[in-house]
Amino acid sequence: MDAIQLTEQRFTYLDWGVIVAYFVLVLLIGSFFSKRSKNDKSFFLADRAMPMWAVALSVIATALSAATFIGAPQEAYRSDLSYLILNIGGVIAVFIIAIFFIPVFFRLNTVTIYGFLEKRFGRGARLAAGIAFLFGRLLASGARLFIAALAISFLFFGSSIDSKQALIFTTFIVGGVGTLYTLSGGIKAVIWTDVLQITVVVGTVLLTIFLLLHTIPLSIGEIFSFLSNSRSSYGDGGKLSLVHTELNLSSPYTLWTGCFAIVFMNIASYGVDHDAIQRILTCKSWWRGSLSLIFSNFLSIVIVFLFMAVGLLLFVFSSPEVMGGAAAIFNDIDPVYPQFLIKYLPRGLSGLAVAGLFAVAMGSLDSAINAMASSFLTDVIRPLKAMRGKKTEEFGTGQLAPRLSVAAMGLALIAFALFSIFIYDPKQNTILGFALGAIAFAYAGLLGVFFTGLFTRRGNTKSVCIALVGGALTVLLVQPYMLPGWLGLVIAWPWWLVFGTTVSFTICCMGRPAASSSSLSSLSSLSSRLVLDSVASEQEESVEVGV
Repeated sequence: MDAIQLTEQRFTYLDWGVIVAYFVLVLLIGSFFSKRSKNDKSFFLADRAMPMWAVALSVIATALSAATFIGAPQEAYRSDLSYLILNIGGVIAVFIIAIFFIPVFFRLNTVTIYGFLEKRFGRGARLAAGIAFLFGRLLASGARLFIAALAISFLFFGSSIDSKQALIFTTFIVGGVGTLYTLSGGIKAVIWTDVLQITVVVGTVLLTIFLLLHTIPLSIGEIFSFLSNSRSSYGDGGKLSLVHTELNLSSPYTLWTGCFAIVFMNIASYGVDHDAIQRILTCKSWWRGSLSLIFSNFLSIVIVFLFMAVGLLLFVFSSPEVMGGAAAIFNDIDPVYPQFLIKYLPRGLSGLAVAGLFAVAMGSLDSAINAMASSFLTDVIRPLKAMRGKKTEEFGTGQLAPRLSVAAMGLALIAFALFSIFIYDPKQNTILGFALGAIAFAYAGLLGVFFTGLFTRRGNTKSVCIALVGGALTVLLVQPYMLPGWLGLVIAWPWWLVFGTTVSFTICCMGRPAASSSSLSSLSSLSSRLVLDSVASEQEESVEVGV
């Protein structure tokens, strides 16, 4: 095929038309499902009737945030492929969650996974965990919204992070649209919109790879050779380096990190963070939810690899040694992939690509808003009412409370994203590190508490509350600006969770089991019993359908 010539161009009305059409389609999906959500169970759990394949794609859309869309190509462009090694931990983690976590959550039939902690430790434990989740998700998703605004600000205005006004404007735009369609249709709208969004995202990255391969005047073999001989910023290896075997706590992308530290991170992300697990709970049964999680993990590895391939090809595309005078010029402040999308794609296709960026930004935003809203309502508001002697139900019957909760959480995320504009320093942190490190403050405590609840007979409400605080404080203490920094040490973000979870688990296990939790024994008996009961229920359901 003849080579394609990519030159700098301007954003046109055709591109804006594609973006507007995409927004209209997203809002129509939300409007369609708004009439089908009659209560909490429908709004937050989709009546547990979502198809497994749609849930799997939605889980991928949740994981592939703007941090991945922008950060993964950036990592490959500046360094090498070592970020991919973290997927080893992801594979290990999803099988642990599928076998030990999901069956328990399904059988207990609560709106959020923190209902398990109420049955295991008491109502106060659920309230504390709900607050911890909201705090952690606010940090992480607020950071993701900021990263999306960072890229979209460049696309709209051609401005860098130094333009605070542009960032503030785009933060309100992206956050407002994400809140609106989540507000209208609940989790059903979120999942089906995610299916659309992941399709657009994958189409965007495939289109980028196709164009770059036919623009760079080298064969695929020659591209591999050039990248192998180009030095990575992470060491002496080339740009195709994948495995770094050194035991170095200051490096986030080593074999040891991927096989150990990232297991903790992914168990937390998919097992104790209601943002991801909420989609899985919309499946009809625990085994369907487990399969959707496993399938989504393997497919997401492929998609992340495609994003990394984009970063490598952009490195070649900007190399004068290969491209000569046609080499692309990217500044060092703004993310490289958005610069390529806005400057070099043919007209119309730029609009589609930017829609893909919006898709991945809102795919993580809508899920966070919905998950935070459900937790705020069922894990914070209702337990507080119950503690004051007011009668509450696990599932409400109205639509006003869920929608007010969604609106409140959307505004909270926008507020933290605005705060991130003023605290993020690109010279001190990477985009991926900023996004992934933020939620470790909440994850450490939650993971330790869930480990205690599932794998031991220990713990009570008091030890849960202390463990949640202890985990967060431990993560704070290992930050570069704390004790390690004073000693000249740097501990990479994946290891923060290992230290925090260890402390949290130890503290939680110190608590003697409460009498009210005696009916919920350790995982060895509880989880296996729930799995067997679920299988029996599935068999009975199949018989009824056959009759």
